[in-house]
Amino acid sequence: MMVIGEKINSSRKRIAEAIAARDRESVQREAKAQRDAGADYLDVNAAAFLEKEAECLRWVIETVQEVTDLPLCLDSPDPAVIRQVVPLVKKPPMINSVTLDRSRLEGILPLARDYQARVIGLCQTNDRMGKTAAQKVEIAGSLIEKITASGIGLDAIYIDPLVFPVAADTNSACATLDAIETIMKQHPGVHTVCGLTNVSHGLPGRKLVNRTYLVEAVARGLDAVILDPTDPQLYSAMRAALMLMGKDSFCLQYIKAFRKGLVE
Repeated sequence: MMVIGEKINSSRKRIAEAIAARDRESVQREAKAQRDAGADYLDVNAAAFLEKEAECLRWVIETVQEVTDLPLCLDSPDPAVIRQVVPLVKKPPMINSVTLDRSRLEGILPLARDYQARVIGLCQTNDRMGKTAAQKVEIAGSLIEKITASGIGLDAIYIDPLVFPVAADTNSACATLDAIETIMKQHPGVHTVCGLTNVSHGLPGRKLVNRTYLVEAVARGLDAVILDPTDPQLYSAMRAALMLMGKDSFCLQYIKAFRKGLVE
């Protein structure tokens, strides 16, 4: 299971304030905490700064790379921003994200190919988001076809079926689980990823909802997730679920995480 640390995101008030103030210590503290908690990638996002997004994201990338050599997930809806910052990364990154919107495909896929980046593909077109499982699977197939046609291999593709807040759409969580399972079966070699915390937005007891949904998603085949790795109960539930699903040979990753104090 690939873990993408979600916490360096300008949608979080504290991070937005740190970026605006150029508070290196606060951003680097988040980077190191997620690294130490077991993240494989660190998501970096400055989209809240609109016309200053590229400038701010450049600062975030440089700041984070001063304290960790983890690869980064460049999180921006604007291909022009990605184009400006991708030369700064020290390791092949992940790019979050492409959709079936032509400008996103044409703007991002050549960069992903040239920089050997992994790509997150969202199950949405230029005018709609996949809501039912069938819609998500259909859009995923089109994304996979277009991404591979650009010269990017299946192993570099991470499909996000998009889970919406269950408080607003009680069918969304199930539709996404069904889509994960179908996509993984229909497209061997492709990965699925989930922005986990969307599912609990607007609900009390969000951490309980998040970790319960993650266990269900692992059971359906999810193999990458965007989450807060510093939440010990969430990380523990993920490690236990992977082990119980037979995805942790001889329980080695679970035992390793336990010995490091990452499982409680």
